[in-house]
Amino acid sequence: MANKIMNTKKAFKISVIVYAAIFLIGLIFTLFAGVKLDINFSGGTFISYSYEGKIAKKDFKAAVDKVLDRDYTLSQNTSIAGDTTTYSLSLAGKEALSAELQEKLNEELTTTFKDNKVALFDSNSVSPSIAGVFLLKCLAAVLLAAAIVVLYVGIRFRHIGGVSAALTALCALVLDLLVSFFACVIFRLPIDSYYVAVVLTILGYSLNDTIVIYDKVRENKKYYPELSVAENMDRSISRIMVRNIVTTVTTVCAVVTIIVVSEVCGLTTLRPFAIPMAFGLVSGCVSSLFVAGPLWVMYREKKDAKPKSNKKKNRK
Repeated sequence: MANKIMNTKKAFKISVIVYAAIFLIGLIFTLFAGVKLDINFSGGTFISYSYEGKIAKKDFKAAVDKVLDRDYTLSQNTSIAGDTTTYSLSLAGKEALSAELQEKLNEELTTTFKDNKVALFDSNSVSPSIAGVFLLKCLAAVLLAAAIVVLYVGIRFRHIGGVSAALTALCALVLDLLVSFFACVIFRLPIDSYYVAVVLTILGYSLNDTIVIYDKVRENKKYYPELSVAENMDRSISRIMVRNIVTTVTTVCAVVTIIVVSEVCGLTTLRPFAIPMAFGLVSGCVSSLFVAGPLWVMYREKKDAKPKSNKKKNRK
């Protein structure tokens, strides 16, 4: 056994305070700044222009503002090969950009930056109805994945209270998804198809961390039946905590590398994937160790205490 056994209930209290602070900040940003939805989820128009040489972002935006009088998101992107640089405009809303405005915008950009050979690179419009259907399908995919993982945990760990193990694992997953969502809100990142990939990935990573803990609990229950539920969880987490943290840090380092490279190379389209992924992975490690486990202990202790209280009443 490990020489030093940590008290996971104390860690749970600290984790709750940290999560509460994160959610409070996230809610404030959500209320005052709102949530940015990609045109694939809200409808709108996406236009990108290729160019040669260098064009400052503020100069390009100034030229666009002469034509457009509605909100839009401007991003600069460079291909992996580095041979094509584009400025992309994303205009979310129920009304797509009209053909006349697009033509006027093309003329303004080609005239203003005639030495940079600005040319229309891509143009796409999504109707709100199609965007709504796509959003519902993505939500259905996420809910189905969550239901499957909860069912899996419930069946696999039925010997230690499968339903309680599944529900506490689900609580940890919800926290992780909220953290990644608020990361998008705080960093003003659009909720798009990349975020759906982030959600599904976080589900897998967080569940894996939780399964490792429950597996150790099941093993300790077999070889050390004298341990109480709380002692079993404390010892289990103490034994695998370093491994879980090292695995998470390694993965987060890879994601941070993606963020750094994308910022240096101008691949800003990777932000909606990499940034919430990094926050979600860290949350997945913390919630599995200090939320799912302690919550399971509280549930089991409360459940085990009921028969004792009922016996005392019967004796009276």
